[in-house]
Amino acid sequence: MCVCVCVCVCVMWRGSCGWPPDEVCLSDVCVSFTAEQGTRWAGWHWKSGRSPLQMLYHGDQPELSIPQMTHQARRELLEEVCRSYTRKRRVLVQEDLKHLIVDDQHGLLYCYVPKVACTNWKRVLMVLTGGGRYSDPLQIPANEAHVPSNLRTLSEYSPGEINQRLRSYLKFVFVREPFERLVSAYRNKFTRSYNTAFHKRYGTKIVRRHRADPRPEALERGDDVSFEEFVRYLADPRTQQEEPLNEHWERVHSLCHPCLIHYDVVGKYETLEQDSRYVLQLAGVKHEVRFPASAQSARTSEDMAARFFRNIGPLYQRKLYSLYRMDFLLFNYSAPAYLKFRLH
Repeated sequence: MCVCVCVCVCVMWRGSCGWPPDEVCLSDVCVSFTAEQGTRWAGWHWKSGRSPLQMLYHGDQPELSIPQMTHQARRELLEEVCRSYTRKRRVLVQEDLKHLIVDDQHGLLYCYVPKVACTNWKRVLMVLTGGGRYSDPLQIPANEAHVPSNLRTLSEYSPGEINQRLRSYLKFVFVREPFERLVSAYRNKFTRSYNTAFHKRYGTKIVRRHRADPRPEALERGDDVSFEEFVRYLADPRTQQEEPLNEHWERVHSLCHPCLIHYDVVGKYETLEQDSRYVLQLAGVKHEVRFPASAQSARTSEDMAARFFRNIGPLYQRKLYSLYRMDFLLFNYSAPAYLKFRLH
C-alpha cells in the first residue's frame, strides 16, 4: 500500500492514498513512500507492531465496536460541518500548531483546550514522554504540567517533520459544551483571589470599558469583574481587533483548526473517562498510565451555566452565541434551553 506524504499548499479531508485519511500541507514539496518505508524512515517501533493510527483504522475486529462507531460518527459530523461552513480554505502556518502537543514515543498529537481537562492530559503525556521520571499523573503539580519546556509542541518542528507527524500520528482533541467551558473559565480566572495576573491583565481593562463609574481600587486591581461585564467584553468588537482572545476563552476551532487538521478522535468532556480510556487503548498504554478521575462536584454543569446566564439579556446572549456558534456546530452541541432568544 502506498502512503503519499504530501507537503504542499493544500488541505484535503480524504486523500487518494486511503490511509491515513487526510493530507495537511505546508510547502510545495511532495514525496511518496510505502507505509513500511515510512515507519523505518521515522525510526518508530510500536510495541504492538502497529501505530495508534493503524489501530484506529485497521483494527483486528471485523465489526466496529461502540467506541469506534461513536468516534466515526463524530469525525463524519465534523467533516460535514466543515464542508458546509468553510468557504475558503487557508494554509496552515506553524503558529497554528502551538496547541498541538507531540508524543514521538507513542505517535500521538494532542491539541489541548484549556478548561477541558487539559491539565490532566498534559500530566498523562508527561508520564508517557518522561522516560520513567513520572509514574503517576497526579504526582505532577498542576503548575508543572503547564511549563512549556516540559512538553514539545508541533510548532517546534520543521515543515517536513510537521507534515510527517500530521499524517502518521493519532491526532486527538477534547471538547466541551461551549458555554459551560466559558463559565468555567470565568469562574477560574475572575472569581479566584490567587489569579492576580488575570485580574491585572484582563480585569482592569474590562472594568475600565464596561463598568459605569468604577471605583479607583477596582480600576487598579480588576478583581471583581462580574459575568455580565465579562460577556460584554467578549461581545465588544474592539476585543478581537486589539489582540486574539485568551486561550481560556478562545474558540476550540481557533485553537485546534479542526477544518484544517483531520482529528482521528474527538473526545468530549461529557464522556471524558470513556474517551480518555479509548485514546490510551489505541496508544497501547492503558496498562501503563491511567487518566486521572476528576471531582464531579467541582465541574461547571449545565445548571450552573444557566444560573450565570440568567442575568444576561437576549441581545448579549445572541452575540455570544454568534461568537461560539462554530464550536456548537462542529462538535454537535445544541443551543442551551436556557437561552432567551430564538435561533431561527
